[in-house]
Amino acid sequence: MLAWYFDKHRSELRVVDFLIAGVLLLVPFMLIIRQPDLGTALLVLSTGFFIIYFAGLSFKLIVPVFVLGVVTISLILYYEPVLCGPDFDWVVLHEYQKHRVCTLLDPGSDPLGKGFHTIQGMIAIGSGGLYGKGYMLGTQTHLDFIPERTTDFIFAVFAEEFGLYGGVTLLLLYTLLLLRGFLITIRARTQFGRLLAGAMTMMLFMYVFVNMGMVMGILPVVGVPLPFMSYGGTALVTLGFACGLLMSISNYVPSRKSARAEE
Repeated sequence: MLAWYFDKHRSELRVVDFLIAGVLLLVPFMLIIRQPDLGTALLVLSTGFFIIYFAGLSFKLIVPVFVLGVVTISLILYYEPVLCGPDFDWVVLHEYQKHRVCTLLDPGSDPLGKGFHTIQGMIAIGSGGLYGKGYMLGTQTHLDFIPERTTDFIFAVFAEEFGLYGGVTLLLLYTLLLLRGFLITIRARTQFGRLLAGAMTMMLFMYVFVNMGMVMGILPVVGVPLPFMSYGGTALVTLGFACGLLMSISNYVPSRKSARAEE
């Protein structure tokens, strides 16, 4: 929808157009937050933001937001003992979401409870070493220490069985997929195609970044699958559609009438 909106108004983009786009993005974001599903909501928000940025949002407007984010994170780290206290209410987040953030800051505070996922994921990755323990030979995996081993924490299983070299190889394959997506974005023949291809590519990046980040303990644990690795039908179909859209944009040749309209 955002790609269509900016394509329709590409000849005269104004500040109000970016504000309208922000409202269009906030509607699904707030609805998903209400479910509640913070992880998916943030993925939708970030993908929509990338479209707004690609459409021409000034970088000068992003810098203050980035600085505010850095300051906020620094304050959370500094006041972590107070913020993570049992009686402190975060208001904007549910109690389980508060525990996820606090567990990220200090997984050892509840190693058999809230921090169990993160700690066991990191142990599995570290125990794989350089070469891994071999296919189907991961002890952390098959002794049921890793929760959600076929979905959210599939990367911990892969890293334990195939080691550092396997993990780097997987990252390289994802990098090639993303580079191909960016190449399609650059070569797209229409504004709509460029925005849509850029959004699909960045969506794939966010899935990979968030999933691997939470498994390695640098991001809070959220229910985000690893593209084309995690078990599940919905994510596989959705990501398959995204790749199909990218291939369609790559092969699309506008008619002469459409080309003149684009110019």
